[in-house]
Amino acid sequence: MIASLRRALERNEFAIVYQPKMAIGLGRITGVEALLRWRSAELGDIPPTVFIPLAEEIGLINEIGEFVLTTACADLKGFRDAGLRGLSMAVNLSAAQLERPELTLRICEIMAEHDIAPDQLELELTESMVMSNAEQSVRILGELKSIGVKLAIDDFGTGYSSLAYMKRLPIDTLKIDQEFVGDVTIDPDDAAITATIITMAHSLELNVVAEGVETAEQLAFLRTQGCDEAQGHLVSMPLPAEACRRFIAARSERARATI
Repeated sequence: MIASLRRALERNEFAIVYQPKMAIGLGRITGVEALLRWRSAELGDIPPTVFIPLAEEIGLINEIGEFVLTTACADLKGFRDAGLRGLSMAVNLSAAQLERPELTLRICEIMAEHDIAPDQLELELTESMVMSNAEQSVRILGELKSIGVKLAIDDFGTGYSSLAYMKRLPIDTLKIDQEFVGDVTIDPDDAAITATIITMAHSLELNVVAEGVETAEQLAFLRTQGCDEAQGHLVSMPLPAEACRRFIAARSERARATI
């Protein structure tokens, strides 16, 4: 697998798919999240949970992360050129990328190359990654925030956040982990945790995205709790760029037809 992974970029075996996010109150698609996929010539489809840690271990994650960011920005420009404006692009950062001294400069260069406004790009970091070195995270995220990009904490609720640090982080969005969202309609504890996260995030003036939304009942619960956005198979499966563009365009057209 390591040998195959080392050749994956030059063989064009990586692909990006995009999962739309929906504003719960409006039913409008507000943005997409870029998700990396690997189809190895020798090994077939390898899940990100397997190959991402491996790429970090062998020192390939920075190169792969740059491929994701560059491709996502190019595709966001393609969405805009096709008439889909006002969308945001969420891209996941790894711990190794976060430690690169030139990260902020490189992000600025990629955005300039594809004419992407900073507030259209949202960088996602996991809760555990940020809290592993909270003081350093405050500094690095502050630097990223200074160039105008949005910042999100992914998989929130699964780590060990200190609220004292959370309020110091210059973040814009909390994404509630699907582990809680999946059972909000059948598990009172998960429902209580999800509701509490939404209330806490709003008290800190943060946007809240629920991940893994798969049923209308889950969406209804999130709506009653005031959750801002939903992401999951109920909204859309992850799609290749062109299919995602068609999906968003059709969704927008239906929304206009009902006004």
